[in-house]
Amino acid sequence: MSGTISDALYAATQELAQAGIDNAAVDARHLVAFAMQVPTDRLNLVLNDTVTRAGLDTLDKAIAARLERRPVSHIIGHRQFWGRSFKVTPDVLDPRPETETLIEAALKGTYSKVLDLGTGSGCILLTLLAERANSTGMGVDVSPEAMEVALANRKALGLDRPAIFALSDWFNKVIGSFDLIVSNPPYIALPEMAGLAPEVLRWEPMSALTPGLTGLEAYQMIAAGIQQFLAPAGRVLLEVGPSQSAAVSQMFQAKGLDFVGMHKDFDGRERVVELCKPA
Repeated sequence: MSGTISDALYAATQELAQAGIDNAAVDARHLVAFAMQVPTDRLNLVLNDTVTRAGLDTLDKAIAARLERRPVSHIIGHRQFWGRSFKVTPDVLDPRPETETLIEAALKGTYSKVLDLGTGSGCILLTLLAERANSTGMGVDVSPEAMEVALANRKALGLDRPAIFALSDWFNKVIGSFDLIVSNPPYIALPEMAGLAPEVLRWEPMSALTPGLTGLEAYQMIAAGIQQFLAPAGRVLLEVGPSQSAAVSQMFQAKGLDFVGMHKDFDGRERVVELCKPA
């Protein structure tokens, strides 16, 4: 067959753009790199190479999946988060750039023992442990399928020793105290679900997106047990929806925590609430 990888990239970009896919050029690069079995950041080095039949067949299937609005991470099987690659499946929330706001806030302070509530892929806990030598932590999730993904990511990153994962409905199976508790819980109110992008609504787990009618139900569950598991002077970092920061802050202050601050994401939206327990 004839045709270069550059030709395939151009054709993929055009097809995605004509279908109304946002960021078509970026998505096409990821899909072409996946199909041609080269790292995305090295794709430019092979643009003049001839496309193989196997590569073209894989690309055709990947493009078809994207046209069904399947997330790129589900098609290629992984997503970059804080400079590391994490396995992603339809059983876990796709790691998002705005969640890196929580990582940045955590790294501004000290911690040695971390609890990640609703860990999903494990990307938050594993990133925090990888970034801070000698730290340990526990990630819990109610989903057995999510737990399998988190365990695979732990193994891939070589963090078997410092990271423990357990099936738990919030604090149910948690033992001990932690100087940092983090969570990116489901927080989309049920009436808002219909307005989500198809990539989210059709393909991501409902349980990781919405906790119920108000979107605050998961925070209420976390707030109810926070005092028992947060060490004196320990910090809490919670990802929130853009309109939820005040309500979440007040909820945890009512449980005896002090408000530390609000961290905005790269779009300037209030994204992470930080609180601490008095020493």
